[in-house]
Amino acid sequence: MLIRLAITAVILVLLARGIDFGESARAIAAIDLRYLALVLGLVAIDRCVMIWRWILLLRARGIKITGSEAARLFLVSSFVGSFLPAGVGADAARAYGLSRDSATGSEAVASVAVDRLLGIVSLIVMAFIGLRVWPSNQRDWRLEGLIIAALVACIVVFWIHDWLRRLTPAHLREGFFVRRVLRLTEAVKHYRSHKGTLLHVMAWSLVVQVLRITQAYFLGLGLGMTVPYAYYLLFMPVGLLMLLLPISISGFGVPQGVIVWLLRPVGVPDAQSFALSTLIVLTGLAGNLPGLWLWLRQRREIL
Repeated sequence: MLIRLAITAVILVLLARGIDFGESARAIAAIDLRYLALVLGLVAIDRCVMIWRWILLLRARGIKITGSEAARLFLVSSFVGSFLPAGVGADAARAYGLSRDSATGSEAVASVAVDRLLGIVSLIVMAFIGLRVWPSNQRDWRLEGLIIAALVACIVVFWIHDWLRRLTPAHLREGFFVRRVLRLTEAVKHYRSHKGTLLHVMAWSLVVQVLRITQAYFLGLGLGMTVPYAYYLLFMPVGLLMLLLPISISGFGVPQGVIVWLLRPVGVPDAQSFALSTLIVLTGLAGNLPGLWLWLRQRREIL
């Protein structure tokens, strides 16, 4: 946690050397509230879609859970994850909560891992679409090759268990750590027999990414930016991937720096792009507030 706090602080200090944070704050304060309200509505929709795709994965594995319980676990874990390392904090809290209520530890972690994996795949697909949509005089085949390699690497995860079983000596398989890893990878492997569900969840994951990219676009319009939607398709998947990396707290720091850097080629002033990146993080955190209410209500019921 201290390392991540330090990374976040260092990035913000470096950004402060070239960005007028006061100007960014004024831009945020002057945002068109109509666009902000529209974005918050889209945030609520993307949370509903994310809960639904997780329910699909749970039901595919026969994990009995009601929609309301899945929503409670998802929203509370998202709120708790706001104070943990970005990307993995909420996932860890969600897997832990599910393992306590409805599933074994391995199945719980596998459902969250597959959900996250398909989310990453959908971001990679959106990045590829962005490369194709954004007009460019020269195609970057190396970048397209990197995107395809990343996509293949994500798909290969479903076969990791088979390789680990073959490569791990028999006398090591009963060790505590190896046994846990094999159980988890086996739980992930089981999803290979649910191809229809994986495609269904993948489709909803693409919907989530389109919603998030559209949120950024409307925030940009609210700030007075004139960047075409096609460019958001190109740079936002990279920014969202940065949000998933467990090297910042609640998405502050590194993701903001990357978004500022990616908006420079289209002439957006750094102060304005920093305002946009901050609003992206803040509206995402606003989507976690229902989890705070559910968490407080749960504590009152216990007391």
